[in-house]
Amino acid sequence: MTHVLILFFATFSAAFMATVPPGLLNMNAAKVSVEKGKLNGVIFSLGVSSTIMVQAYIAVYISKFLYRNPQVIDILFKIAVAVFAFFAIYFFVMAKRNKTKSQQGIKEVNLSKKNSFFKGVLLAALNLLTIPYYSGLNAMWNEAGWIKFKAEDITTFVVAAGAGTFSVLYLYTFYFDKMETKTNRFSKNSNYILSALMLLLLIITLIRIMYR
Repeated sequence: MTHVLILFFATFSAAFMATVPPGLLNMNAAKVSVEKGKLNGVIFSLGVSSTIMVQAYIAVYISKFLYRNPQVIDILFKIAVAVFAFFAIYFFVMAKRNKTKSQQGIKEVNLSKKNSFFKGVLLAALNLLTIPYYSGLNAMWNEAGWIKFKAEDITTFVVAAGAGTFSVLYLYTFYFDKMETKTNRFSKNSNYILSALMLLLLIITLIRIMYR
């Protein structure tokens, strides 16, 4: 039971931190909330989170396939290294380039209450980085002994990914007006934190490879 709680907290935190920097999804959640009402913002966020859960589920089975095939086990770690290296550089560059206003990057999305959920699903599906991100995390959690590819662990991982994402979108939906003036500074700091986190995971993975 303890490892399930650790798995949930670790995955929730990773999903939360990955969604914090202002981007297409969270800024659209704020935009929908402002233009169509907070309920639509929540519905949009549920659509996004649902897609994230599906992507996290796919990521688990990609890692599971690699892990259960000894001939490609090294590929799992190389993928994890590549993913963490990419995101470490990506978030660092994003932090350096964060000189634009918080409103930049919001695409026009005309939403009605009827299709808010499906627009959230569509926009989340366009983010092709989600699956490799969660595949890399899953590889790390597996090596740490936090996930064992059992139904309980997989469910925990998927739900935590969705919950972490939804929590951030919920905050953007209800508190964007208060956050708006601090968005640039907040984004810069959070991107540096994410970059450091990815670098740490990269180092840990490299150590695992060296001592296998």
